[in-house]
Amino acid sequence: MTPANQCPAGNPPRRGRVDVTAILHNEDMNPPQRARTPVFSTQDFRTSLGMFATGVTIVTARDANGKRVGLTANSFNSVSMDPPLVLWSLSRAAGSVPAFTSGSHYAINILASEHRDLAERFASRHPDRFEGLALREGVGGAPIIEGAAAVFECFNRSRYEEGDHIIFVGEVERCERRIGASPLIFHGGRFFTELPL
Repeated sequence: MTPANQCPAGNPPRRGRVDVTAILHNEDMNPPQRARTPVFSTQDFRTSLGMFATGVTIVTARDANGKRVGLTANSFNSVSMDPPLVLWSLSRAAGSVPAFTSGSHYAINILASEHRDLAERFASRHPDRFEGLALREGVGGAPIIEGAAAVFECFNRSRYEEGDHIIFVGEVERCERRIGASPLIFHGGRFFTELPL
């Protein structure tokens, strides 16, 4: 016999009861076509993202006239080992968008713990962000910051527009690191250096 609190197989549920299995099955068969409207504020989102500690980079390149451009970015990540790919993102409202979208190469300079002032300078409206810096020229003319913890010289392989940012995927042609360098870390809107556990 079928228990009193269950429906016989193949029969619909009793009136007033919700058939959860049917709802879940329907969602599996008809997945949503777009995300639901966020139930959090932009500040909530930003603060939550700040809980993810990152390194700090300065991405550099040359514009069409050969002028040096650079900016601070912590949206950096590895993508692939073979071929060697990395990514970073840039606001579509940034004035340097034309230089980075049209140029063939850029350099990603990973900052060391002593470079907090550089991180702040390249995130500001400083009239000449490269003033007084020890630099050398990398692939495609991209400026390389001497003393960086690491450097990735990249071919501008592909770009993807998502939301209010452009995601750049670079194919690494050269990379180097400074042995013994301690990385600069950004977390919760503040700079830190590493502390071994």
